[in-house]
Amino acid sequence: MPTLLERDRLPALATGFAILGSGGGGATTMLELALRDERAWPFELHSVDDLDPETPCLAVGFVGSTMLLSERLPGTDPFGRLIGAAERWLGHRIPAICSLEGGGVNGLTPFAFAAGRTIVDADLTGRAVPSLDQMSILVDEVPGIVVTCDTGAGGVALVETERALDIERVVRAAIVQAGGSGGMVFAGFTVGDLRAHAIVGNAARALELGGAFLARIDGPLTALAESLGGRLLAEGRVSSIEPDSRDPHVLTFGIDGSSGALHRLVARSETLAFMTDGRLEAAAPDLIVVVDAVSRDILEVTAISMARHVAVIRVDGPDWWSGSPERLRHVLPSAYGLDELDEVRTDEVPA
Repeated sequence: MPTLLERDRLPALATGFAILGSGGGGATTMLELALRDERAWPFELHSVDDLDPETPCLAVGFVGSTMLLSERLPGTDPFGRLIGAAERWLGHRIPAICSLEGGGVNGLTPFAFAAGRTIVDADLTGRAVPSLDQMSILVDEVPGIVVTCDTGAGGVALVETERALDIERVVRAAIVQAGGSGGMVFAGFTVGDLRAHAIVGNAARALELGGAFLARIDGPLTALAESLGGRLLAEGRVSSIEPDSRDPHVLTFGIDGSSGALHRLVARSETLAFMTDGRLEAAAPDLIVVVDAVSRDILEVTAISMARHVAVIRVDGPDWWSGSPERLRHVLPSAYGLDELDEVRTDEVPA
């Protein structure tokens, strides 16, 4: 039976997806505000087991600069042309929809733009990730995937290829031409494919995490972390922000801990690793959540600033990524060129 989501669950859902962003994925505010006025409530959220596994499905999300989305609003139907192009290419209507990315703003996209389709509780990442070749159905090499995206001025690009890197490169080029941000659709897969090759139940997890966070938001930071099933790694003041000498997109944040320890938070578009006095304590695919220790705002990497008083919480990442060494290598810090920060638990990963 589907889960019925009432409008009053929206704050918990949005907060949960902000947590799953692990410092990236874009702020949920824009779609949260749009959904407050959405007349389609309540939503039915279906598990993959509720539906015929042969049901065609599509995944929607925004790609490019999420900051631009707040400056250039996407309109009321940003995926309509993209879905239409995919359906014409495949030759049939696609009745089910899920999220492309299970962290940040994209976690909410199926609810805001379902357009009468059945919403499936699954996505292709389980957290925010920076690259399109990290989508789970590409990592598992599911055949027949079709991708459409904006090119600007009402144009649509369609990519069908067996090489995941082509999707990353072609779509990025199209999105640059579109102005730096735009919509994207993955199609050519089924609900049965999601069961085997995607992160299932992630919206339910977002609801659980967000509800727990909001219930403890005014309490002690240790209790807040424990309510998420996580651990408080640090509380302190941001004392330095340094670009990596090998990659200027990688930043290291120094945090002077309130206990006297020296912490280092390494991030790109998402948080990737955390160290205390040189000891690695967390690394992707762990969720490393940074919270303003005073306001309790969940911070994106771009909002971590000098002298800000922050708390850092580790929460378990999606189990899917640890299902095999091949999956895991796509989300370890080494996938971002930071080989020395890998934390591989070989006893937990099937050979």
